[in-house]
Amino acid sequence: MVSTPRERKWQMVVDVDRCTGCQACVVACQAENNIPFNSESHFKQGRTFSWIRIERYWEGEFPDVKARFLPFLCQHCDNAPCEPVCPVFATYHNNEGLNVQVYNRCVGTRFCQNNCPYHARFFNYWEPVWPVQMRNSLNPDVTVRGRGIMEKCTFCVQRIRRAELDAKRQEREVRDGDFQPACAQACPTSALVFGDVKDPQSRIHEGLANKRRFRLREELGTEPNVVYLSKVDSEAKEAAGHA
Repeated sequence: MVSTPRERKWQMVVDVDRCTGCQACVVACQAENNIPFNSESHFKQGRTFSWIRIERYWEGEFPDVKARFLPFLCQHCDNAPCEPVCPVFATYHNNEGLNVQVYNRCVGTRFCQNNCPYHARFFNYWEPVWPVQMRNSLNPDVTVRGRGIMEKCTFCVQRIRRAELDAKRQEREVRDGDFQPACAQACPTSALVFGDVKDPQSRIHEGLANKRRFRLREELGTEPNVVYLSKVDSEAKEAAGHA
């Protein structure tokens, strides 16, 4: 028999130096989590949303200007400002480092959206609609969220639970690499790495030990569970190569 499951804490490392802005993570997340398409009218009304997005910004002065890309998703903060303001306890922090959203408890006050400093939460203004030929492609493991509730990145919690069930059937613990969130699995440059920080064998530790690590708006004390690795300039890479 399997002993009591060990404690877990899921985190993600995002290597900005590897990100090319290809949007593969965005498309994979949309397909995995039943996120409806953003139409032209949604863009015009400022009502578009996606659980992960690529923020593009420019660095330098002309003519030495470089495009930078920053994958942006819910930070799953340990001290999340979105949680205490929810009047119905629809969002809370579990013991695995996940900021959980309970859809059938949400009443759409949008207090959590107002309190999120990362703009990672989105409100459903309409009932989701997909083209007829694509309705059979919806993921049966993920709830289709209705109008009037909040939603956000879940670190693909459905994949976490499926991996746990598979491991339980095999009478073993979940191993590093048993699963990845859709965004990390689709990334062609492995810019996104997901894992359990309490697993000493997890490859996420390599990123967490990197000197380039930083967290977004860390001065707010939100203690995000998403760690970024800063961009490395080409000049610095060349210097390192000649060292």
